Amino acid sequence: MSFLMQFPDDDNGQLLAEIAAEGIDLNKMHQVDFYILFEQQADAEKFAKEIVTDALVQNAKIEKCTETGVWEVIAQVQMVPEHTLLGQAEQYIESIANSSNGYGDGWGLMDSEEA
Repeated sequence: MSFLMQFPDDDNGQLLAEIAAEGIDLNKMHQVDFYILFEQQADAEKFAKEIVTDALVQNAKIEKCTETGVWEVIAQVQMVPEHTLLGQAEQYIESIANSSNGYGDGWGLMDSEEA
């Protein structure tokens, strides 16, 4: 009989369940990428510089979506992707992004699908 982890019935819980089903150990540290979107390059650059000074975020990359022209900042956090902590980190990063005209667009684990 295999042990199945239980996840809350929300978007983050569903994604965590899918990641666990892929055989990824969610009890270990992983790089979690939080995706923040910006209309303006200057806002994305300002946020990326600001967020890496925060103890939570280790790295931030900026990419431009060729299809939409929207700027995406990928804030990278090393953490155990536990549901509550994940939600708190996501809200925290998004609250900082909101002050720079950015908005959250989910998260993903390295080697897994994005939310």
